[in-house]
Amino acid sequence: MIWSLGALCLGFGIDLLLGDPHSLPHPVVFIGKLIDALETLLRRLFPKSAAGEQLAGGVLWILVTVVSTALPAVILWLCHEISPWLRLAAESLMCWQIIATKSLRSESMKVYDALNTGDLEQARAAVSMIVGRDTAQLDAPAITRAAVETVAENTSDGVVAPLFFLTLGGAPLGFFYKAVNTMDSMLGYVEPPYRNIGRIPAKMDDVMNYLPARLSALLMLGAGWLLRLPVKHGWHIFWRDRYNHASPNSAQTESVCAGLLGLQLAGDAFYHGILHKKKTIGDALRDIEPADIPRSCRLLYGTALLALLLFAGIKLILLAVR
Repeated sequence: MIWSLGALCLGFGIDLLLGDPHSLPHPVVFIGKLIDALETLLRRLFPKSAAGEQLAGGVLWILVTVVSTALPAVILWLCHEISPWLRLAAESLMCWQIIATKSLRSESMKVYDALNTGDLEQARAAVSMIVGRDTAQLDAPAITRAAVETVAENTSDGVVAPLFFLTLGGAPLGFFYKAVNTMDSMLGYVEPPYRNIGRIPAKMDDVMNYLPARLSALLMLGAGWLLRLPVKHGWHIFWRDRYNHASPNSAQTESVCAGLLGLQLAGDAFYHGILHKKKTIGDALRDIEPADIPRSCRLLYGTALLALLLFAGIKLILLAVR
């Protein structure tokens, strides 16, 4: 357990320093290729009916999670057989690749920089890299809103939830979570051709994120207190709007962020050319502005640090009890 704790802290630190360099291959890319390959294969093997596609999605979920969990577990076991220090180094690198604090900030700040220079086309291109909605027609406030929502939501999906699973089961369970989250990102749509095959991956992502999303919301309120933001209003909006989303988890942190920053987030959006009617989150106490992107990033970093302290503290307590 002490080696796992060390790897968790080292991986977190490396991520804050380096982020995700585009020049290095990322395990999530390989997970994505595995999902693509299995989707193509299973669509051929299973009946082309709603039930058949849902069953294919269930088999795909099992295969991807088993491979994504077992492979790093075997690698770490082999490393440990050679030296515990080699295992520590390998698991630290794995933890680094599972956590996405700096990359989330870096990608969202590209949107901020483009908006600051007045380059709307570049801002649309930058935000299209971090959101699933259609961005070609978005104006500056809508681009800013999309970026802030993504930072708020992915504070849980990209940082706190990975830390949660890394704490429970080290890098193998961390990669299990990344596989679950990646399948939801690739397949979890209500439009064809993903409506049926993506049903089980989407539901399982909801299950796995249920507790981390709520922990993230509470930790973000703590970060708001540290940043001297109106925590009382953040709590009010969280309690009122935390389910104003099709997902039971996404609005947990979005509502806290909206309340702390005094913004109204969410609302209608186009996905793959189809308008989705969505509830709003928060009250528009003021107009949204590009500076809200770095403000949301400060909440991201504060929440990430509090999460690391919480989970590392839990591991230390468990070590003391043993």
